[in-house]
Amino acid sequence: MIKSGMRASMAALGAAATLGATGLVASQPVSAADWSSTSIGWRYGTRFSEPFNTRDIKKNIFNLTHASGYTYGSNFFNVDALFSDGADPKNANSTEGAQEVYIVYRHTFDINKISGMDLKFGPVRGVGFTVGGDMNAKNDAGYNSAKRMLVAGPTLKFDVPGFLDMSLLQLWESNAPCNTFTNTCTPRYSYDAHPMLSFAWGIPIANTPLSFEGFANFIASKGRNEFGAQTASETNIDMQLMLDVGAVTGNKKGMFKVGLEYQYWRNKFGNNYQGPAGPGAFAKTPMIRAQYYF
Repeated sequence: MIKSGMRASMAALGAAATLGATGLVASQPVSAADWSSTSIGWRYGTRFSEPFNTRDIKKNIFNLTHASGYTYGSNFFNVDALFSDGADPKNANSTEGAQEVYIVYRHTFDINKISGMDLKFGPVRGVGFTVGGDMNAKNDAGYNSAKRMLVAGPTLKFDVPGFLDMSLLQLWESNAPCNTFTNTCTPRYSYDAHPMLSFAWGIPIANTPLSFEGFANFIASKGRNEFGAQTASETNIDMQLMLDVGAVTGNKKGMFKVGLEYQYWRNKFGNNYQGPAGPGAFAKTPMIRAQYYF
């Protein structure tokens, strides 16, 4: 079984986030001047799922997110803290839920500014190169994930209101699971290097206080897992429709958002949902979400 937390929305050790579960997050566009955005958030759902687990799981997820830009690039950092109910127990003999921290970090170099060239073409306003990593720790009964992952690859920034980034990243991932049912711990195992096509966006909806935000990751098979089973390609889409509360109430805009979120995660962590991992490897999770910016 290949198992890790959030995309988080951190990656990203630093994001729990899900690096919510979460998944990839990308940097926002860099302006001529330095900029910075930091927020804390909460989301909740009752239909989370985990591979090899047939039960619906309730989770509370708290996140700290920071994005900033400078002359030659931008940073993204996210930490998710995920708290499951007893349907995802913290060990073999417990009725208490598992806990997880997932960290994501991404740094995108702005090739336009570094090179001094105008690299705009068609709908693309800029070109970057992204590096970073994910890291997690989870104390669940069957796996106790300790994921470590490095990423690197080119990024295209599209000319849209808000931002839309597309990255083609190479992933180098390892894990060292420990099963409390069998009291068996597996030495750290590295999967095959594999690519991921990733999109991240934050787009305002016309002249309304609404925005469409999220990410989509399409990840190739990572070869065989630490138990010798073939992994499957996975699709992880996390999208949110968020309402700017300040814009509606006449208070400061961009400070507090609430909304609805939906995660579609097929073959979660590379586990084939049509195989032994079962339906728990195919998550279809609605959530409510709140985010405060400071």
